[in-house]
Amino acid sequence: MTSLSGASGSLSLNLRIWRQDNPGEPGAYRSFRLERVGADLSLLEALDQLNEQLIATGERPVHFEHDCREGICGSCGFLVNGQAHGPRAATSVCQLYLRQFADGATLTLEPWRSRAFPPIQDLVVERSALDRLIAAGGYCSVNTGQAPDGNAMLIGQEQAASAFATATCIGCGACVASCRNASASLFVAAKLAHLGQLPQGQPERRRRARAMQQQMTAEGFGSCSSNLECEAVCPKQISADWISWMHREAR
Repeated sequence: MTSLSGASGSLSLNLRIWRQDNPGEPGAYRSFRLERVGADLSLLEALDQLNEQLIATGERPVHFEHDCREGICGSCGFLVNGQAHGPRAATSVCQLYLRQFADGATLTLEPWRSRAFPPIQDLVVERSALDRLIAAGGYCSVNTGQAPDGNAMLIGQEQAASAFATATCIGCGACVASCRNASASLFVAAKLAHLGQLPQGQPERRRRARAMQQQMTAEGFGSCSSNLECEAVCPKQISADWISWMHREAR
């Protein structure tokens, strides 16, 4: 991949970051300048560097969420110039590197915007609504005791691959943040399709689909209007076709 940065391998950036001390106070954008940062740093590492500067001057650091920084856990996530996870497709924000941006670029960083994701501080929002959606799905009826033999339940290769493709959802919330209706339909569809395609998920299949869709409404998520922004920003490239599948499941 060709770097957009200068030949020196470093660049300067203008960061326009949403700052909000707590949910009860209004927020506002603040501008910061980073000089000669390495083009091979991730955006989160650039924020780490900015925070070191802020702490050194006695200012509160920018709060943002992260854990694995490998695009696996889904903890990270905010809008970069209005795009969930930034401009690079199939990439979570923790895997977004500065070489994607031109020297002197201005990056506007803001949190997910959704009634179901109330703000906490700066780029951090409360995303426990997604956990409650999963909890609404309940359990899977399985026999307890010793682990079953690996070939006791035969599953076709295509069936297993399709189930795994939906199981890759990391629950980051980008689909909600990018949807004009703040719908969690892609998230719910992925969770339902994971279990609904496997034998283990069959006993509670219909009940699970109805319960999770009812919980989605209760949490304040909007409905799907098929704009497909959720699919476009999903870092795991989960297909929006599963939303239609989800609606059929609840019948």
